[in-house]
Amino acid sequence: MQVKRYMLGKGSWATPYYIATGAQKGPCVMVVAGIHGKEIASIRAAEKLVKLLNQQKLRFSQGKLIIVPIVNQEAYRKRIRGIPDLNRTFPRKKKQLATQPLSAALFKLTQKHQPEWYLDLHEANGLSQKDAKVLGQTLITNKANSVVPAVRRIIKRMNRSILVSDRHFNIRLHELPGSSRTAAARILGARAVTVETGWSLPKKVRIHYQLEIVRHFLKEAGIVKGNEVYLSAKVRTIISRKYGITK
Repeated sequence: MQVKRYMLGKGSWATPYYIATGAQKGPCVMVVAGIHGKEIASIRAAEKLVKLLNQQKLRFSQGKLIIVPIVNQEAYRKRIRGIPDLNRTFPRKKKQLATQPLSAALFKLTQKHQPEWYLDLHEANGLSQKDAKVLGQTLITNKANSVVPAVRRIIKRMNRSILVSDRHFNIRLHELPGSSRTAAARILGARAVTVETGWSLPKKVRIHYQLEIVRHFLKEAGIVKGNEVYLSAKVRTIISRKYGITK
């Protein structure tokens, strides 16, 4: 498995991204984080994925995994959501351009690789298990997207591992025009999902949830074969202890 580093954007908008390629052809999964610069746990989870790839502790033999750990570097440096909100500047329909240089660069990268699966890692207020109006602890996709059954399966798996029921995940089905997820779904036909962990939870727990959700999606995508080791048992135990898993 090869892992290569590239740069997206120019000047103050420039940010690294990584492409890991298996020895065999297979599906492409794209994971982005840091579209909003203050959503730190999602960024740390994406950075951890890159680290595991480089250490060959996260490995697969087929397909391609693209990771952009910090899309919006300017917002990240200031620890703000971003001005303008980058997640409202992506194309809303075919032949329409993004309205911001960085969202244009990210969407161009997405178009180039045509991922079958697209994960946009975020964080939100509240806990959806306690308040149906909030987005914390949700997986969001478009109602008609073919990813819906996989999302429901992953939520069941996640919730079985989370002992505190208030922290359970729920599905939300709606489009958000101008968002990276809806652009990937509408225009490119990707199985696109927004992952939202709840800010009120400890950061180490949120990072863990993000990592576990990506792991489940990689299995659903078929990048990881049924008999292939995704992470060694030892590494998964260390990560679980570090990030405070099911408590």
